Amino acid sequence: MIELLPFLKQLISAPGLSGYEAPVRSLIEEAWRPITDELSVSRLGSLHGLRRGSAPEPRPSVLIAAHMDAIGMMVTAVVGDFLRFTEIGGLDPRVLPGQLVAVHGRKDLPGVIIQPPDRLLPGRLKGNPVPMNYLLVDTGLPARQLAQLVRPGDLVSYAQPPLDTCGETLTGHTLDNRASVAALTACLDELSHRPHGWDVWAVASAQEEETLGGALTSAFQLHPSLAIAVDVTFASSPGSPSHKTFPLGKGTTLGWGPNIHPGLYKAFEETAKRLEIPYTMDPIPSHSGTDAIMLQVVAEGIPSMVVEIPLRYMHTPVEMVSMKDIARTGRLLAEFVVGLGADFMDKLTWDK
Repeated sequence: MIELLPFLKQLISAPGLSGYEAPVRSLIEEAWRPITDELSVSRLGSLHGLRRGSAPEPRPSVLIAAHMDAIGMMVTAVVGDFLRFTEIGGLDPRVLPGQLVAVHGRKDLPGVIIQPPDRLLPGRLKGNPVPMNYLLVDTGLPARQLAQLVRPGDLVSYAQPPLDTCGETLTGHTLDNRASVAALTACLDELSHRPHGWDVWAVASAQEEETLGGALTSAFQLHPSLAIAVDVTFASSPGSPSHKTFPLGKGTTLGWGPNIHPGLYKAFEETAKRLEIPYTMDPIPSHSGTDAIMLQVVAEGIPSMVVEIPLRYMHTPVEMVSMKDIARTGRLLAEFVVGLGADFMDKLTWDK
């Protein structure tokens, strides 16, 4: 049985920035090997895990995708004793100064993000958040040694250790979206001792934060009957609008909007109610900002669903999730799969 908390801590402690997911993929592959029948890696670096169903062939299949890539930084120049950088994914420069990082050069180097003293900044910036182009990484190495170890194009990832916080919550970087990878792993773990008729493709997708290319190419390659994107959404926090955020520790959220098939939403809602798993509707009137954007439009179109885990302080080094929400999401996914009957696709209609 997978122990979610230590597994998730391991996941968020590993690098694996968008487009460079190999370090975290190896950890996921190790965890999935005993609970899947087959593992493979796509040409874009997504991990595919297959659990075969028991229904007669040709069997329908469901693809469940959780992106494994993380936001971070890339070195753009070595300037004396310091490194200039740009973002991979969406970073908020307000929270960067003082953050611990790892520079992945010829060898991994510890570093810290620093900013010039306020009195040395241009007048318009004094007393204001410092833009990213003024920030630097300091490894403590002198210029000559630094230039031998680090080059433009090298990656920089957050290096803060995970923090167990009160209320069965975990705080750290990269919980977007390693929390969903943990939920998908919990789903696979439960399915390993539960009969299910459909084939299940678990996909730890690559490049969601930048290109969405992992989900697009995996769905095209695997051509599932249904697709589910598992991701995080905005949890309520101080000053957040109540109509745009969701309570932490109170269950999963189910996406609703044109990116989501109404029949799938109804099926997930019925499953959650039957199991007494708390849930909240997340109205998404445009694209969902998840892998479902691509999953839905592959080939002739794949009926898709978005299942989300509330997360505070998204795209910062101190994201926070509830372990209960992760466990509930994993169970909801597994129960949905177990309940898929041979005639599910025949009954699925775009009926709001």
